[in-house]
Amino acid sequence: MENKLRTLYLLQLVDSHLDELEELKGDLPSEVRGLEAEQAGLNARLAERDNAMRTAFVQRDAADSDIIETKAKLEKYKKQQYAVRSNREYDALTREMDAATEGIAKLEREMETLEGSATAARQDIETLKVQLSALDDQVKEKKAALAEVSKATEDEELKYQHERQKLVARLHKADLTTYERIRKAKKGKAIVPVKRGACGGCFNRVPPQRLLELRRNDRFHTCERCGRILVSDEIAEAKISIA
Repeated sequence: MENKLRTLYLLQLVDSHLDELEELKGDLPSEVRGLEAEQAGLNARLAERDNAMRTAFVQRDAADSDIIETKAKLEKYKKQQYAVRSNREYDALTREMDAATEGIAKLEREMETLEGSATAARQDIETLKVQLSALDDQVKEKKAALAEVSKATEDEELKYQHERQKLVARLHKADLTTYERIRKAKKGKAIVPVKRGACGGCFNRVPPQRLLELRRNDRFHTCERCGRILVSDEIAEAKISIA
């Protein structure tokens, strides 16, 4: 258990150093992530509008084909009118002609609507492309700025990342999960030493009996107020050796 506590405390120190390096980058990482999310949204919208435009054009062309076919039938019906032999045949043919005429009118309305939808989609696409182009420039600019800042701390960050990987490999998954959960909830500080008889995180006083138990280093102890894991002075005196 003592080795586990030492490893977790060392991990906390490494993560704190990494947090400090991340803070040097300011808002750039979150700004890049936000712009990339906006990029993804615009690209998805662009793909949707492009699909809508293509679908509308396909349906318009299909309606146009139907109109041509129906007009051909209508011309055929007109010629057949001269060959009818009875009023019954004439009325049936007239009904077919009326239905064809109505069908053509309906298809023409559909074509007009589809043409309008395709045109609107095309206009949206052009607008989205302009927005996406401007956004791409912003992302490139922010990424370049972030790369410049990151370059100054790259070597140090890599060393701490390497040290972190080694420490994580020595921990059980359940212990690491607990650590990460508390760390996330407590703004990066999951494990703290006791300072002058108080929690190093929230400064709540630790009972004398708990202080004695802490020095045994034989189990996890958490602060009664903030829930952070507490470690003894002996554990807190551990030093990190970065290769």
